[in-house]
Amino acid sequence: MDPARFFAASRLLIVAGKGGVGKTTVSAAAAVAAARSGLSVLLIELEGKSGLTALFGREPLSYDAVPLADGVVGRTITPDEALLEYLRDHGMRRISKRLVTSGALELVATAVPGIRDILVLGRVKALERGGSADLVILDAPAAGHAIRFLLSARGLLDAVKVGPISAQAREVLDLLTDAERCQVMLVTLPEETPVNELVDTAYHLEDRVGVSLGPVVVNGLMTIIDGLEIDPTEAAEQAGVTLRRGEAEALRAAAGFRAERRALQDEQLARLDEALPLPQLHLPHLPATDLGGAELDALATALLASIEGLQR
Repeated sequence: MDPARFFAASRLLIVAGKGGVGKTTVSAAAAVAAARSGLSVLLIELEGKSGLTALFGREPLSYDAVPLADGVVGRTITPDEALLEYLRDHGMRRISKRLVTSGALELVATAVPGIRDILVLGRVKALERGGSADLVILDAPAAGHAIRFLLSARGLLDAVKVGPISAQAREVLDLLTDAERCQVMLVTLPEETPVNELVDTAYHLEDRVGVSLGPVVVNGLMTIIDGLEIDPTEAAEQAGVTLRRGEAEALRAAAGFRAERRALQDEQLARLDEALPLPQLHLPHLPATDLGGAELDALATALLASIEGLQR
């Protein structure tokens, strides 16, 4: 599949997954990949908690958009700032100032269950509708919170039937359930627990929220290394080198460990494919503790290659 067509399939891409699976890294890699495909990208994190900017070597994001990479700008959204902007946009600038100075903002934001999430999603909706970028990518909360986060619109519509809150919830739900405007990309690792949680999250989001699910990203895959099946002593003889004491045993153990990990991950990939009929995008495991620009570029390249391998 052409990556440009893939990323242009919807104007909002929500990236979600269990904590620790690399959701934020995938969000950043997707932004870079989309920009390389010719799209302008707005990358959003929530409340400045994801550490997104460290991947780009930048300072923490603010509420105003700042450049992160070629074709990519980033910003953060908080419920408090989203509420203030909503009030200002609706001609209530004086009220918004009083809320800040009086400390009543917290009371307003927590008056109705789910209102904080609606404030954030409402701001995301405004940015998607505003057309400031070809693609908006949202680094969503971890899987459990992501379901509550995306369900907030339906919950508020059930609780509040009329008024501006109800109207905002309806517009957010219209966004989330329109496949041409919004898709969710779920991220997992090739391990039993993350795969279980991803499958559960996928069905919850489809059944309870009604969102359109894009391909699943399987992160941290160990790639195939040719020649690992050859015994180290034999390989050394073929190469004309001599191994030192203990090196053959260490190499056998390392090769055995990698083979075992590959078998386990292949098992999980097959299980995921059987449990969830969605295409898979594969990203490699990178042997680095702190990911930076070089690793982000490598992941973006791998993501583009995986997208190109998808059937139309």
